Amino acid sequence: MLKGLNRLLSPELLYVLAQMGHGDEIALVDANFPAVSTARKLVRLEGCDLPTAASAILSVLPLDTFVEQPVAAMQVVGKPSEVPDVQRDVLEIAQRIEARTIAVERVERFAFYERAKRAFAVVATTEARPYGCVIFVKGVIF
Repeated sequence: MLKGLNRLLSPELLYVLAQMGHGDEIALVDANFPAVSTARKLVRLEGCDLPTAASAILSVLPLDTFVEQPVAAMQVVGKPSEVPDVQRDVLEIAQRIEARTIAVERVERFAFYERAKRAFAVVATTEARPYGCVIFVKGVIF
C-alpha cells in the first residue's frame, strides 16, 4: 500500500500508466468489450465500474492538452449523437479532475475496436452498462 493512491491502482496498473508517454492512449472498457482479443497489454479491474476506474486512473494520469479531444468514446450503434449516461459520468469526472472543459471524440464502434488495438493498454472493467468504453490520451505534467 502507498499513501494517497486510490486502492484500485494496483502495481500492474501503476506500472502501465508510468510506462506510457505523452500522446499514448489507454482504453477503459466495459464487460462486453472484447478486451482479451483486442489488448496489446490488458489490465483487469474486476468488480469495478467505468466511472470508478476513470476516477482512479485520472487521479494520476494527466489528459493531453495539445490535442483538441483528449477523450474518445464509442458511438451508440444507429444513434451516433446519443451520449449514454455511463459516458456522461466519465466526462464529468474528467472535467472535475482536470478542472477544464474536455472535448470528446465520438468514434464508430468498429473504429473504436481498431483504435483500442493500437492503444498502449486496455483496462477491462466489469461495467454492466452498454457503451461504457472510452479512450484517454495521456498528456504531460509541466
